[in-house]
Order: sequence, then C-alpha cells, then structure tokens
Amino acid sequence: MLRSIDPNTGETLRTYDALTPDALDARLARAARASEHHRTTPLADRAMKLRRVADALEASVHRHAETMTREMGKPVGQAEAEAKKCAWVCRYYADHAAAFLADEPRPIDGAHRAFVAYEPLGPVLAVMPWNYPYWQVFRFAAPAVMAGNVGLLKHAENVQGCAEAIEALFLEAGFAEGVFHNLPLEVDAVRGVIEDRRVRAVTLTGSERAGRAVASQAGQALKPTVLELGGSDPFIVLGDADLDRALDLAVTARMQNNGQSCIAAKRFILERPIADAFTERFVERVEALTLGDPMDAATDVGPMAREDLRDGLHDQVERAVAKGATRLTGGTVPDRSGFFYPPTVLAGVTEGMVPFEEELFGPVAALSVAEDVDDAVRLANATRFGLSSAVFTEDRAKGEAVARRMHAGGAFVNQMSRSHPNLPFGGIGDSGYGRELARQGIRAFVNEKTIWIE
Repeated sequence: MLRSIDPNTGETLRTYDALTPDALDARLARAARASEHHRTTPLADRAMKLRRVADALEASVHRHAETMTREMGKPVGQAEAEAKKCAWVCRYYADHAAAFLADEPRPIDGAHRAFVAYEPLGPVLAVMPWNYPYWQVFRFAAPAVMAGNVGLLKHAENVQGCAEAIEALFLEAGFAEGVFHNLPLEVDAVRGVIEDRRVRAVTLTGSERAGRAVASQAGQALKPTVLELGGSDPFIVLGDADLDRALDLAVTARMQNNGQSCIAAKRFILERPIADAFTERFVERVEALTLGDPMDAATDVGPMAREDLRDGLHDQVERAVAKGATRLTGGTVPDRSGFFYPPTVLAGVTEGMVPFEEELFGPVAALSVAEDVDDAVRLANATRFGLSSAVFTEDRAKGEAVARRMHAGGAFVNQMSRSHPNLPFGGIGDSGYGRELARQGIRAFVNEKTIWIE
C-alpha cells in the first residue's frame, strides 16, 4: 500500500495499491512491445506528440500544480513554475532531438562511408524523488522518449497522484500505451525491475544511499546508469560582491521548494570583510519569509514533505549547535499541525560540523567565514559532494577563475545554481555521475553505434 499524505495537515489524501508481481510483469511486457515499435517511429512524429504534452501541461498548469502541492507541500506558485518548466523541456527536445541524434560522419581511409549512429536502448527505469515530482520526471522522460526509448517510472511513494497524472499526459498526447508506464511499487520491488532483462538502463535522482543501492544492482546486471544524488552546494560571497544581488539570490537559492532541493545553496561562505553585513541582512530577509499553507499565494515556505524528514533535519540542526554553531533564527519545531520547519540560519559553521559532512535537505542555511579567496575555495571544496556551486564578485574574471577551481558539476558566477535545458546537469563525487539535459542528456541512454561501409 502506497500512501499520499498532505504535509500541510498530516492527513492521508489517498492510498494506492502497489502492483502485484503479475501486474508488474504485464506492464514490463507491454513496455518491451511498445519499445520495438516506438524506436522505429519518425522523430517528427515523436516531436509532434511531445509538443502535445507541453500544450496539455500549459493548458492545465494550476491543476498539475495543485497535485504537486497537495502531495509534497511546495508553495503552489512554485509548483506552477515547475509545470511550465516541464513544458519547456518537452519543446526543447522536440525542437533539437533531430540534430542531437543525427548520424555523425567520420572520415576513414579506405572506407566508402563510416559514421556513428545514435540508437535507443529500449525500456529505461527511472527511480524518481518527491521534491520536484514533475520536473525530475520530465528531465528524464523528454529526451528518453525523443531518443526512441520508453520510460518506466518508479516514483516516490508519497507522490503517486503526480505519477498517474504524468502517465496520463503521455497517453492523451497520442503516445502508444507502454511508451511511458507508471509503476506504483514499493522500494523493495526495484531490484527485481533492474534485474529484469527487458529493462536496459536505469536512472535515479535521489539520496546518496539510494544511488549506491541502484548503482550496485545495475552494475551486477551490467546496465548503464545515470545518478543525480545529493548536494552540499557552496555559495561564495567575496568582499567585492554586489551584496543586494547576492542576498536576493541567496534567500531564493536556499529557501525555494521549502529548502528541499539537491541543487540548493546550502553552505554560504562569506569573505571576512562582508561577513557581518551579509549575515545581518540575510537573517532579516529570512525572518521576513512567511511560513504557512502552501496553497496560499502569500506563503513563501511551506511544510516539509514528510514528518521523518522534518525530524531528521531538526536533529542535524541540534547536532550542529552542539558542536558550536550559533542558531541565529529558527531551528525549533513549531507547535502546529503539519510537517513545518521554520527558515533557519546557523552561523559559525566550520569544517567537521554537520553542514560540511551531511546534506541539509530543508530550509536551513549554514554560514561560514573565509579569510580570503583561496580560503573560500578551500572551504567550498571541503565536501564529499559536488553537484553545483556559485560565487559572487564584481570582478567577472576573478569569478570565472574561482568557478574553474570549484569541484562540482556546475559553477555559476553572480547567479544561483539552476538547471537549463541547453546545459548539461549532474554532479561529481558523492553527488553522482552522468549528465541530464542538453545534448549530453539525450545521448545518456543511446547506443553509440559504429557503422562502417566498405
């Protein structure tokens, strides 16, 4: 039994039956059959249908946003933006897939013709999280389906309404049944799906622990994987930064999506000359945020997705304070229904404390002070994660130099970390491997086949 719980109230919204072994086998068989047909369909046909998915998303943005918000608690305005971004990525791949997948000629002495062809692998299992319940799915699905693969979605147990709605979008757009299948399953069933010979590859967005398990299981089955895992992204503010811009983006980068984002800024590294001014103004802005009902347009930060996640975050805050961090605001569990945690700021955070060792997946910002640029880079890289990073400085050349020194899959100068369809997205270290989006994303699950004609 899978259960969707409203994090705003703690009440059960709906329960879902997990697939029986026979029902799962039937869906995998249907996906395998659909794969043989879908891989031969013209790219123009796939693009037409993917644009229909985008049209349907845009025509019913609020309905899809409400589904997200009810199930995982993000402010409804942010959920609407997520639905629109999903439409954007559909249109991006509908427009660019033909160029990304075109045969690439290679000059070979003596050969009449030689080239690299990009062909689909087949059914791809996507194990997806609850924090961006539409975007994470579409970031995988749009390129995978355009490449001629079929998608098998094992979504997080608490967002099954989102999973059903996404499957319906593909069916209503005209894709054949089985091109995109929802698999309502409990976690223990994932291993069997990975091992099934009909499944050709696996992608996962989620925790480090889940990534290690899936990578191990897929490795045993010799199947390719893409893993986008946790992050502890540094947000460096140097002494010559535009503080107003840095502050505006710092609050958004940490607190959007209720702080529950792998790519969120989590460790704020402040060069000493501006550390006090930034800290004072940052706390003021954080305290001005409204914590409340995510369906209310005035709410800035809603509840966390689950009670255990809220309680785990609070434990991390308590452990950080016990090690010497200072709680400047927030950091207490409110006496109210729902899974709320207030926007929190910890100062005096140093290496060895929880924010450097673990991912804080919620509305908690950790502030550290650096003596100079080199010290800031050192602190930024003092983590086993490597998803993204940011640096703020009025000197763009200095910013680029810092960006190149940071150990991460992405580095942003005078901008918060974000994903864009035209740029590859992914991490290094314990943040995973492989890339999504852009040309790299659509080629993640294709056979790069050499064809030589003598």
